[in-house]
Amino acid sequence: MRTDRSDRPGRPGRSDRLSRPGRPRRTSLRWKIAALAALTACLVAAAVGVLVHLWTAQDIRSRADARAFNTVYSAVDVYRRTGALVDGAALDPPDLPAALRAPGDDDRHTAYDGSVDGNLGPSVWGAQRTAGPGSPVLAVRINMSPELHTLDRLDVIVTVASLIALGAAVPVAVYGAGLLARRLRRVSETAGRISAGDLDARTGPTGGRDEVADIATAVDLMADSLGRRLGAERRFTADVAHELRTPVGGLIAAVDLLPPGETEDLLRDRVRDLRGLVEDLLEISRLDAGAEQPVRARVPLGAVVAEAVARTGLDAEVTVEAGSSDDRERAGFVETDPRRLERIVGNLVVNAHRHGAAPITVAVTGRTVVVRDHGPGFPADLLLHGPRRFHTGSRERGSGHGLGLTIAFGQAGLLGAGLRLDNAPDGGAVATLSLPPD
Repeated sequence: MRTDRSDRPGRPGRSDRLSRPGRPRRTSLRWKIAALAALTACLVAAAVGVLVHLWTAQDIRSRADARAFNTVYSAVDVYRRTGALVDGAALDPPDLPAALRAPGDDDRHTAYDGSVDGNLGPSVWGAQRTAGPGSPVLAVRINMSPELHTLDRLDVIVTVASLIALGAAVPVAVYGAGLLARRLRRVSETAGRISAGDLDARTGPTGGRDEVADIATAVDLMADSLGRRLGAERRFTADVAHELRTPVGGLIAAVDLLPPGETEDLLRDRVRDLRGLVEDLLEISRLDAGAEQPVRARVPLGAVVAEAVARTGLDAEVTVEAGSSDDRERAGFVETDPRRLERIVGNLVVNAHRHGAAPITVAVTGRTVVVRDHGPGFPADLLLHGPRRFHTGSRERGSGHGLGLTIAFGQAGLLGAGLRLDNAPDGGAVATLSLPPD
């Protein structure tokens, strides 16, 4: 049902005029980047910690193996020369690993022993026969417990250092992400203002030479291009409307000269519609150009609304309630531009009759005017995107050039009022005009 959307910039209260689905709750980019930085720092710290632990453990094992190998060499040499056992060496010790109990040759061998007995172990054993096959096996045990205790302390130190680094990295990441988020927010706010109709909005320099600066520049260039195109469109609309006034005036004069009859009535109706279209185009061009200024006065809201409905010549039930104020006489008055208020109410009533169905009701409560019909309601496209010029929603919605709601929204914007379109739960279209406080 309903017509048109005003493309005039600077119309306030758009979110109050149209029904919009709720937006999902957002997570700030700053915290996303901070969380990513914290996760990266944790992964780096974990990787470094694991690598340091594995490398140190392997180094301890390698040094213990080399020490056992060399100690066996010197102990066997001393035993063969003097028969004495030195450097903790023992002959066929009972806890010697099975792999070293009966070596098949006289070479030196080492083996890892993971058993732990108090502070003894894990260990690396080194063993060699003292004098050929069948001779006793001389063995030396190298305890790695002190070195492994040092490794545990190193793990603790690495963990503490990683936590300190993480604690220092997160605030830095939050600060850096905040700088980026503020720059992006500037671009987002500018784009939102442009989308709302403020074609003079610009981001300006955002600092830096990165993708954010490129986006800001692109948004500003887009606004410049859009402003030029809309300016050209508005100038064209205004020029066309002004040029049509003269021939339309001539047509009106010519129709007055026709003899009475069906042809004269038909032509008069068409010329009247054409004159109305031209006047609407002129009004829209003035609204687009920002040339209109309200002339405010303190007037009785109910009386002005009733007069506006009467001027349409259409049937509509008007009800007036003063609101909740104790001073009923004071509550019935508002400070506004009565001519523009009449224009808004008249367009809403005409639109309801043209595209809706009876009964049409106009309710005045406090500073709010509600116009309702009982037709098929506003189409979903209009509720989502707003009215569009020369668009009536669908072909079966009747005649009309689609400028009525455009003008109503434009005039409401000049008054600082909110105009909201909804569909009633039990059917029918509802237009709610909310006047600002005095």
